[in-house]
Amino acid sequence: MKHRREIFAIAIPAIVSNITTPILGLVDVAVTGHIGAAVYIGAIAVGGSMFNMLYWLCNFLRMGTSGLTAQAFGAADAEAQSRILYRALLVGLALGLAIFALQRPLADVILRFMDADDATQALARRYFNICVWAAPAVTATLGISGWLLGMQNSRATMVIAIATNIVNVVLSIGLVFGAGWKIEGVATGTMVAQWFGALLGLGIIAWKYRPAFPGLRSIFESTALRGFFRINTDIMLRTACLVAVTMWFTHAGAAQSTAILAANALLLQLFMLFSFFMDGFAFSGEALAGKFHGAGNPQALRELIADILRVGLWCAVIFAVLYGLLGEAFLRVLADDQSVVATAVAYLPWAVAIPLCGFMAFAWDGILIGLTRTRIMLAAMALAMITFFALYFSLFHRWGNHALWLAFDAYLTVRGAAEWIIWRKSAKRAS
Repeated sequence: MKHRREIFAIAIPAIVSNITTPILGLVDVAVTGHIGAAVYIGAIAVGGSMFNMLYWLCNFLRMGTSGLTAQAFGAADAEAQSRILYRALLVGLALGLAIFALQRPLADVILRFMDADDATQALARRYFNICVWAAPAVTATLGISGWLLGMQNSRATMVIAIATNIVNVVLSIGLVFGAGWKIEGVATGTMVAQWFGALLGLGIIAWKYRPAFPGLRSIFESTALRGFFRINTDIMLRTACLVAVTMWFTHAGAAQSTAILAANALLLQLFMLFSFFMDGFAFSGEALAGKFHGAGNPQALRELIADILRVGLWCAVIFAVLYGLLGEAFLRVLADDQSVVATAVAYLPWAVAIPLCGFMAFAWDGILIGLTRTRIMLAAMALAMITFFALYFSLFHRWGNHALWLAFDAYLTVRGAAEWIIWRKSAKRAS
């Protein structure tokens, strides 16, 4: 691989950073899993999905910022780099404040959609009402992370993620098992840690880069602003499709039973673990594809695409083997309730297949974000979402939860394949 050193220089810190993100979720699940009732695991699944929906819809800020910043970095345009940073921070702050201001109607709508039982909903609402205080911190961190990645500095995002998760782990365990706060302790630990991460990110940027404030007129210059929102609108719509699939997945589990909801929540930790690991290489694709595009180096870009896909395939094979051999043992570490673990084991083969079904989607997402070819991502995601719902509604009455998992694996496969096919066709037309 010609760009191996560059790929791993960005990917390894990003992997370390990303691997701590599912640890945040794993700690929440593991802590609540040992409180003593499946309803706590279900409440964390619902509460986590509520924030996944909101913050994934805002994740366009990280993606759009990283691609634009990487291109400015490749073109050695310091003024554009500063302009993108301040624009992302202002938009992020506005989004976070909007989520906080609208917390009650947002919670009502999402919980009504989730269709969980009353006990699960009550606990999930408690979790939401505490964590939502960190909404401005989370949305600001999205812009900070995207900007640092575009500047080819995944080590800084690694430091932020590790520090944030250490704070979360210490506080959550201490508040739950020390102070006896139960789900309130998990939520408070998460909320405080998210504010800590945002402030740390701002401190790193101020210390290392000292970006000059370009002025409000420059930040809100009409042509650049239209480009910023065009890219981010594509990503937001694409993310809305992703959220629709994820939320329906949780809804479909909750509608079946609390045991199925809890089992699916455990199995999704396997997906999250792989996805955040694979995202390390996708982040390499974002940073390097944007840099090569900004520098006007198409040959290096073609070589990078081949290298990223090759690495992704190897990661998928390794994870699938590990999940096949150790998946059941991993589930038993997460929860004491043997009936929930037994239910999860029945659907484990679908989770084992996730890495092979999904690696191409993660790789192409990174490359296309770096190139700001967001319309391709949107088209592929829309097709994958249609595939998911078509399979689910046509097979669920016969296969039950197996149909849900089949639809999810097919959705991942279609996402990656569609991105690859559309990219190849567009590249041929351009040549």
